[in-house]
Amino acid sequence: QVQLVESGGGLVQAGGSLRLSCAASGIIFSINTMGWYRQAPGKQHELVARRTSEGDTNYAASVKGRFTISRDNAKNTVYLQMNSLKPEDTAVYYCYARARQYWYRNDDDYWGQGTQVTVSS
Repeated sequence: QVQLVESGGGLVQAGGSLRLSCAASGIIFSINTMGWYRQAPGKQHELVARRTSEGDTNYAASVKGRFTISRDNAKNTVYLQMNSLKPEDTAVYYCYARARQYWYRNDDDYWGQGTQVTVSS
């Protein structure tokens, strides 16, 4: 099993910044994609940002220019730098990884338990 442990959530005022971290551990042969999703109350689970092992990135339109995703492949860790935060960024943020535990296995999807980000107006 692959475990994802998130940290860095919290309460911040609008316009402020937070940095989320997520470290993957366990039996890991390779990690293809790591990223972040979020879910706000009453809203659907949505992609925030993701990054492949080759460095390709995708961002939600609502966070482009404000959030930056980065990875330390050697540490199996992904980061999300969130600047210029808005109240509408309030949500539970979930770390995601598409990883392979053994060379002969297919990739599987793994999720963290989530970390709350609250932006006050």
